[in-house]
Amino acid sequence: MNTRFDPPERGPLGPDVATVVTAPIVAPPSESAVSWGAIFAGAAAAAALSLILLILGVGLGLSSVSPWSFEGVSKETFGWSSILWLTFTALAASGLGGYLAGRLRTKWTQIHGDETYFRDTAHGFVSWAVATLLTAGLLTSAIGGVLGAGAKVAGATAGAAASTAGVAAAGAGSAAAAAPEGDLNYWVDSLFRSATNAGAADPSAPPPPAAPMDPNAAPPLAANAGPREAGVALPRPMPGRGPMGDRREVRAEVNRIIVNSLQGDGLDPADTQYLSQLIARETGMSPAEAQARVTDVQTRMRAALEKAKNTAKQAADDARKATAYAALWLFITLLIGAFFASLSATWGGRRRDL
Repeated sequence: MNTRFDPPERGPLGPDVATVVTAPIVAPPSESAVSWGAIFAGAAAAAALSLILLILGVGLGLSSVSPWSFEGVSKETFGWSSILWLTFTALAASGLGGYLAGRLRTKWTQIHGDETYFRDTAHGFVSWAVATLLTAGLLTSAIGGVLGAGAKVAGATAGAAASTAGVAAAGAGSAAAAAPEGDLNYWVDSLFRSATNAGAADPSAPPPPAAPMDPNAAPPLAANAGPREAGVALPRPMPGRGPMGDRREVRAEVNRIIVNSLQGDGLDPADTQYLSQLIARETGMSPAEAQARVTDVQTRMRAALEKAKNTAKQAADDARKATAYAALWLFITLLIGAFFASLSATWGGRRRDL
């Protein structure tokens, strides 16, 4: 009987041990939280659409106003239309930019859904911010100059009356501060106008009948007889008919007196009396009439100046209100654009992850 026992062959590690070969563990690539390419793409699209809509708005606005009376829309209609168009431009451009920023961003696979929502919102907001800065840069360039010129034309058309009043007030203010000689010529001319002769004959009235001839009267003189042959005195020169240089000096002095009165509360009694004497000498009026003319011209001149100042203040106040309203509405429009860009980015990101 064979009692030999042959044990089974064993491997190098024993019969129950298997060799396991494992591959090295490779960490997943890190995913960036910000997709700058998508952000800049959305910002460029938003800026381009904003520029296109602004140019279209300028064209529509200029076609709706007119400098002629009873033509075109009113200032209120033009203002509200501009606000609505700016709001629509902000919504359209911000929505497009935010949607593209969310749709074109990198797909995140190892983050929670709330984190994805937050990142999409941040992408839309950053895209809106970049587009806003880019649009502001474009509006300050040559294209912005074209748009600004159109806005100035529209503003000038809508407020032509205020602009005219501002020019008149500026002229009155310069006259009161340091007016040159030509700014007050109208009032100086009013002072030195010749007095009208109340007893002047009406040219349309028939001539009076000729007086009967006196037989004892001297025969008529010849047509070429001079004043000495006629035996009459030479006429005295009319007042104010002196040399031209003297008259210019008088008018310049009167101009300076008027400017000085505008800077204060009115003419001093001494200046009033002196002007009355000058006017009486230059126009042949009586001293009482000359003083009455000085008082009347001074009253009308100060009333015109006060009216011009009030008109200028009203125009400045209207411009201040318009600027304040425009700034507030622009602020609200930008906030609406930021919100809509963030919301549109979440829509685009959700479509990207489907």
